Amino acid sequence: MDNPDAAAATPRNTLPGDAADEVRALEAVESHHTAMLKRLVALTDALIHAVTAGKAVAEHDAHEVLVEWCETDLLPHAVAEEGPLYGGAEGTPEARLLVAALLAEHQAIAGAIDQLRGAGGVDAAVAAGTLRGLFAVHLEKENRLLLPFLVEHPDLSLAAAVEGLEELVGESHIHGGGAGRGGSV
Repeated sequence: MDNPDAAAATPRNTLPGDAADEVRALEAVESHHTAMLKRLVALTDALIHAVTAGKAVAEHDAHEVLVEWCETDLLPHAVAEEGPLYGGAEGTPEARLLVAALLAEHQAIAGAIDQLRGAGGVDAAVAAGTLRGLFAVHLEKENRLLLPFLVEHPDLSLAAAVEGLEELVGESHIHGGGAGRGGSV
């Protein structure tokens, strides 16, 4: 850079980028959120169906698959959001309370997963349904409130926040030439 003062004035979580990078990042995160919710709905429905049908083996298998998905996909996604995605917004007066609410929802989601992990039968079906509802509301807040805020805020960059983070945008966007600099989000 020719002007060292300009570099010092640039917020540390902001990388230069254009509007197209921001739009691609927004689409990538929303697409990943949609895929995650569809997967959670399918896994929850499989468990509920097995419980209501009284099929113990199918219930056990569906419960095991759902808990494993929560541990390998949902929880890592939530943890990944808490750093780069929430960090910049949390530092602004406009989004501080939103981020606090989203973080509280992560705790509620983790609690629902703990309940699911230790439950069986109808209790497992109820825990799975609760988790599904919590996650759907949480994604709605992120997609409709947080993500547009990051895209529109002059000192923040969604593309920079999610660059290279498979947990936030999905593997296909990382390896398939998604948004952001260098072909990845």
